[in-house]
Amino acid sequence: MPEDFLIQIRALLCRIEEKIDALTLGRGSKSRFSTAEFAAIVDKAPFTVREWCRRGRINAAKRACGRGSAGEWTISVDELERFRNEGLLPEARTYRHPR
Repeated sequence: MPEDFLIQIRALLCRIEEKIDALTLGRGSKSRFSTAEFAAIVDKAPFTVREWCRRGRINAAKRACGRGSAGEWTISVDELERFRNEGLLPEARTYRHPR
């Protein structure tokens, strides 16, 4: 193999290792995601993620924020991993009383 080719492969592997290290270090520092962050990671709209939270399709918790008493949804790193491995939780069935 030409030496140029090996040098290019070594440089590419170093860049890949740097990116992996950056991703791994960044993951350890964050324990919860906002709906916008979660949406960007899973390539969905923030509205969709908020609806999943509201309907119980993903495990999320409300936290106080500066916008009134409603709070905002946060999603844990563990839930992101669960979602990536298993997908959405089943839709909760609600009973509707017949009229």
